[in-house]
Amino acid sequence: MYDRFVELYKKGVAELKAGDPMDPSTTLAPLSSQAAKDDLHDQVTRAMGHGAKVEVIGAPVPGKGAFFQPLLMTGLDENNEARHWEFFGPVTQLYRAKDENDAVRIANDSPYGLGGSVFTRDEARGARVAARIRTGMVFINHPLVPKADLPFGGIARSGYGRELIGLGIKEFVNHKLINTVDIDAPF
Repeated sequence: MYDRFVELYKKGVAELKAGDPMDPSTTLAPLSSQAAKDDLHDQVTRAMGHGAKVEVIGAPVPGKGAFFQPLLMTGLDENNEARHWEFFGPVTQLYRAKDENDAVRIANDSPYGLGGSVFTRDEARGARVAARIRTGMVFINHPLVPKADLPFGGIARSGYGRELIGLGIKEFVNHKLINTVDIDAPF
């Protein structure tokens, strides 16, 4: 399944169209700044220094602006500390799991825990696997997509608590007991 997934993934990335993020036909926008692009490039270079294998995938991106060429990163085994880094850009970390238990072990081998997804033909099995993943939220057969009607939040270094819906409103409200004071009372 791994090799077929990689083939289809590369095909999907090759179909992305880099361009102006305001253009509805754009499916690969630039990073937030040139500094973000430079930081990501440095991070990828350091990961390679730790043994990560990096493959350029997809169509070339514009040279002007904060565009970053999509990359596929493998070789992030337990000896490569880069497996615990967050790459904020089009850098896909891909791991080969031996079986379901190994996949759960890999998913839980992280100091982060914002969210994840389990893809399977058997949704009941997906729910059982999702329950074993230590993260703030897990979707089944759907990518991680925040929605206003669902609580959103992570665990560990990805935060605590939830935002959105009723659970989240309190995250943005200051609770303070207001005492009434008689302004004519002597102090």
